[in-house]
Amino acid sequence: MRIVVITQYYHPESMRVTDLCETLAQRGFDVVVVTGIPNYPQGKFFPGYNWFRKRQEVVNNVRIIRLPIIPRGHNFFLLSLNYISFVISGWFFTHFTHLEADIVINYEISPITQCLLGIWFGKRRKIPVVSYILDLWPESFKEITKIESKLIEGFLNKIVDKVYNNSDLILTSSRSYIQSISKRGIDKDKIKFWPQYAEDFYFLKDGPKERLLPNDGRLFITFTGNIGVAQGLDLLVPVSTELKSRGIPICFVLIGDGREKARLQELAIHEDLTDYFLFVEKQPAERIPEYLASSDASLLILKKSIIFSMTLPAKLQTYMACGLPIIASVDGEAKELVMQTKTGYVAATEDVPGLVNIITAFKNLSPDERKAMGLSGNAYAKRYFEKDRLMHELEDSMQKLIGE
Repeated sequence: MRIVVITQYYHPESMRVTDLCETLAQRGFDVVVVTGIPNYPQGKFFPGYNWFRKRQEVVNNVRIIRLPIIPRGHNFFLLSLNYISFVISGWFFTHFTHLEADIVINYEISPITQCLLGIWFGKRRKIPVVSYILDLWPESFKEITKIESKLIEGFLNKIVDKVYNNSDLILTSSRSYIQSISKRGIDKDKIKFWPQYAEDFYFLKDGPKERLLPNDGRLFITFTGNIGVAQGLDLLVPVSTELKSRGIPICFVLIGDGREKARLQELAIHEDLTDYFLFVEKQPAERIPEYLASSDASLLILKKSIIFSMTLPAKLQTYMACGLPIIASVDGEAKELVMQTKTGYVAATEDVPGLVNIITAFKNLSPDERKAMGLSGNAYAKRYFEKDRLMHELEDSMQKLIGE
């Protein structure tokens, strides 16, 4: 089976789609990725890449075709040009390429406009289109940008409807998305929940090779991933202030990069909370399990929003696979899963007293009680988020589409 995957972000950008494509290649499929020139999240092209260099390459048996785009920069104007340039380049590519395939997969993280490439390519080649929806639009766009424009919303709704109506199968990373998508008049029979899996290396079997965090008596609560607006990590500043006033020694370990990182670092210094924060540069994904194994708990946090309450963040699967208890400040689907699996404590989003209280309660747990939480999450992840099982589901779904 020849598969074309459309995604604006790919290796060497740290995105889970890379593992998905490489796994498909390992399982015997011919995989071609159509993507952009890597520039996320720094906002500038990665060293060695530009409009003229490394536009095509093969990495781990996956052929990568990179379309010319404008780097996303660090402001809304450049980010808009980044999104638009990928669509324009994609229109020319999909209409003039001689690339052949049996099926095309849209890997949709923001923006959903990238899925237009898959729709165009699928129509021209008369092949099935699978759209994997990890981010609801235009809801996410409105939440992040705070732009209230009926003109822009109407335009985005037309794009979203075009993507959904022209997809033969819609996969969603959260169950809550199914209801939202079906309300647009999309047949529920072509919408399927397919959660993001936890890569094999997250199921750490032998413990960390070495302790990567200080052993100084503080409670280490670790967050991994993008440090952006949606995560709402500035909530940790008043939380740390209150914990400090109570004399509770903890440290929030934030591993990754993002637009809000520098501001959060400045806040920690300004509020005299440097002992309560440890900022770690972005790490290779394979390194994350060792940091988590050196931690006491993991941190799952999102801003208060209806759209975010419908989200099942991939880091939740990661934390559970690593067997680490979860301290969460979330609502909706993620909250229900943490509570259902008894893998941690949950406070409502943006609830400073609530988050302080559950951290205090967690600190008072015995080692055996904490271990039981982690083991519960690990068992659930093995049953429902295990990679091989979910890949079998995806392969079966694609084969049915091609067979039909």
